[in-house]
Amino acid sequence: MARAQLPHERAGTAQKVTLVMVAHRAGVSPQTVSNAINSPNLLRPDTLQRVRRAIDALGYRPHRAAQSLRTRSSKLIGYAIKPVPPDTSNPVMDGFLHALSQTADDSGHRILLFAAPDGPTELDAYQELLDTYSVDGFVLSGTTHGDPRQPWLAKRSVPFAAFGRMWSGRQVGDWVDVDGAAGTAAAVEHLVTQGHKKIAFLGWPRGSGAGDDRATGWKRAMQRHGLPVRGRHAETFDDVELSRVAAGPLLDAGATAVVAASDTLAVGCYRALADRGLTPGEDVVVTGFDDTPAARLLTPPLTSVTQPLGAAGRECVRLLLARIADPDREPERLLLAPELVVRASSTAWTRA
Repeated sequence: MARAQLPHERAGTAQKVTLVMVAHRAGVSPQTVSNAINSPNLLRPDTLQRVRRAIDALGYRPHRAAQSLRTRSSKLIGYAIKPVPPDTSNPVMDGFLHALSQTADDSGHRILLFAAPDGPTELDAYQELLDTYSVDGFVLSGTTHGDPRQPWLAKRSVPFAAFGRMWSGRQVGDWVDVDGAAGTAAAVEHLVTQGHKKIAFLGWPRGSGAGDDRATGWKRAMQRHGLPVRGRHAETFDDVELSRVAAGPLLDAGATAVVAASDTLAVGCYRALADRGLTPGEDVVVTGFDDTPAARLLTPPLTSVTQPLGAAGRECVRLLLARIADPDREPERLLLAPELVVRASSTAWTRA
């Protein structure tokens, strides 16, 4: 009698069997499958037998090089690529990734990109990479409140360095970040020297680590100068049309300057000004954050906070290699100072 085809053998092509597929068939977690392969003594005999049956049935073949993560160097550094909406780009992270790759290359390493979806299956992608490639460690980015990656990697003694702070919970591991609060505070200081007293902030919804940090910098700088903040703070998602709507009440309330948490939000503010027949930089000044290529192309060119992405990439590689060389070293955390790039959007204001 012919053997029944397995799911991964159908449709005329052989689909690669993954550790996650084995876990699903055996009814266990990916970590349990990893333990069955690398540390079978950690499992109960019945669990181990069930996992081994699933491995045999699916024909799974683990990459043995991954089992020597802590004892051999592959010169590979894992970096997860997050999904982005269609027809969008992230020039800030593009710049970081270029700096990261170049610095890794200078150190004799290569960046191994892999897809990591948002949500509960995100850690499965990290587990699968550990089980199929011999990476030396990971660089993380886009850290958030309650981010599970740092404690998950630390628990497994996997080296990592993060571009972005741990925004909640116990601090774990090494990280480098840009001082967003210092950036928005610099924007406020610049505007105060221009004579502004009604300085509004257009930011992201509360709960975003980087967004809250930038809002804090604006608020503290305003309070240092005794300027009111009540009614001068609006929140929206990082979208031009949404920010166009959100900026309206700030302008209608008489703001003479708007500090935006991103260049995208600043573009929305430009459009809200145009809706009212006002000119950015002359009637109301605007500053952004991230200094994207669009900042230089706007009319007038946008004053924006630029981040030291090259330094961030270099520091991430340095921190990771130091952690690989000495797993027991004290954690290192660095805040890098951004810089305000002044352009015409904040220098041509005419006082009423």
